[in-house]
Amino acid sequence: MTFVVTGGNGALGRHVVAALPGARSVSRSTGTDLLRGTGLGALRADVVVHCATSFRREVDMARVVLAAKPAYLVYISIVGCDQVPLPYYKQKHAAERVIAESGVPHTILRATQFHSLLRRMFDAASKLPLMLVPGFAFQPVDEAEVALELAVLAQGAPVGTAPEMGGPEIREAVDLARTYLAATGKKRTLVPLKVPGATYRAYRAGGNLTPGRAVGERTFSDYLSG
Repeated sequence: MTFVVTGGNGALGRHVVAALPGARSVSRSTGTDLLRGTGLGALRADVVVHCATSFRREVDMARVVLAAKPAYLVYISIVGCDQVPLPYYKQKHAAERVIAESGVPHTILRATQFHSLLRRMFDAASKLPLMLVPGFAFQPVDEAEVALELAVLAQGAPVGTAPEMGGPEIREAVDLARTYLAATGKKRTLVPLKVPGATYRAYRAGGNLTPGRAVGERTFSDYLSG
């Protein structure tokens, strides 16, 4: 089988490329631009694992990949994209529907937030003495573990919607922030941030969590310790 990974140079995609025998990385740096629709001949393969993403044009990118007529498409999505009304989540959910209705054999895997996302969030928040953190919980998962699951799915038969994949722990963001501060040696005053609106309520209700699918092994503490 031949494999192509869109966004193969990204945080997730590079792990997928490493996990799939002979997989080719496809990205703008290799001459394929999914937003402009150029260099799409590089998508020709038995299986396309679609890891490239766009905060505003996720659906457009999915349509471009589908137009290349892959024999089998594997797509990474987000746990709770049908529950949390964040614009990016809505894009992910809409892309899921486009793929499901395309007639192309496919597998969609939803995963929780990556450890690296929380690290970037805390890095930014810790630039101020008062460190604002979300007032809800996360279930972070290691992107390398998600990549291995995508590789397994890519080498199997299409299943439509795969079982979700969540990290091993569900912890309040303020608790994860304390772990981050301890690991980095920073001293900050943590301030849980509560905001009005449907998005915050959905997060607070656990819309971004999948407690029944806590299948990841590497914790946020493990990630921070290298």
